[in-house]
Amino acid sequence: MSTLFDPLRIGDIAVSSRVVMAPLTRNRAGPGQVPTDLMATYYAQRADPATGAGLIVSEATQVCAEGQGYLDTPGIHNAAQVAGWRRVTDAVHARGGRIVVQLWHVGRISHVSLQPGGQAPVSSTSRPATTKTFTAEGFVPCSPPRALATEEIPGVIDHYRRAAALAIEAGFDGVEVHGANGYLIDQFLRDSINDRRDAYGGGIPQRARLLLEVMAAVAGEIGGGRTGLRLSPVTPSNDAGPDSDPQALFTHVVDALAPLKLAFLHLIEGQTGGPRDIAPFHYAALRARFAGAWIVNNGYTREMALDAVASGRADAVAFGKAFIANPDLGRRLREGAALNPLDTARLYGGGAAGYTDYPALAAAV
Repeated sequence: MSTLFDPLRIGDIAVSSRVVMAPLTRNRAGPGQVPTDLMATYYAQRADPATGAGLIVSEATQVCAEGQGYLDTPGIHNAAQVAGWRRVTDAVHARGGRIVVQLWHVGRISHVSLQPGGQAPVSSTSRPATTKTFTAEGFVPCSPPRALATEEIPGVIDHYRRAAALAIEAGFDGVEVHGANGYLIDQFLRDSINDRRDAYGGGIPQRARLLLEVMAAVAGEIGGGRTGLRLSPVTPSNDAGPDSDPQALFTHVVDALAPLKLAFLHLIEGQTGGPRDIAPFHYAALRARFAGAWIVNNGYTREMALDAVASGRADAVAFGKAFIANPDLGRRLREGAALNPLDTARLYGGGAAGYTDYPALAAAV
């Protein structure tokens, strides 16, 4: 019987425990979407295998300029960004930690003020998302998108491939492709959003095609053993209406991914940051079809996490907000210690306050 605190091999990545830091957008990148020294401090604080995460998944990081949807989120598509991320990965590795980057394209969850030349965001559809994004003016409605032309899609796929190559150059131990939460890949997957009539729209195989081609390109570039994927089968985040048959859709996806021998799948159970039982879905049936590491996420308490690993329902558990307020969350979970309160007013943007100033347990007692 494994425990939450046992080592694990996630594909080609050996980690010290099954406590995973989930990707967390904090909007603190510098000019040009370049990671900063403050970001390096933040991740290093959470990287110590004895007190922090066995594996860190970085904040969502855009694979191209068109992939940006929020102010001051980092990119990984040019040399300056790679150099910034290298400072982060060096700091994490100096503490003995492991870190993968989450590769992101927001699709229609964006605003023209964040797009190159003020152009419209791109998506599977031309229908706008009825939600907001974060700009220099604060939270504003998303701009209407334009549907990607069929001939543009290979270029989008190549952005992911190149970003994966740059991630390895930047010192990351691997990548997690963001296929969740109503962003670009999810906009293609769900028939509630995807209204295309080409080879990337219609039935399940067509709607899953973008995701599968992205994963093949990334795994082909850096190896399946360093490649993971995040999915959220039933979340309504970012105006992602429910698919008409999510069980069939994600069963097809998992089965089609098998030849790639991916390192892990990272599943958001229920509504991202909300109810776990928002819609019926048989996660265990998917897990039985996947040979890699199975990472679960969304609202896990210490007791739930211990049980998930001990029972074999998961190989690892990802924690989000708890890692924001507790750089030593791994130690606190191990010892059953109390958690710091979360400063919700400083989640997005700003400096060290509410970011790198949370006390570790030794300083709190």
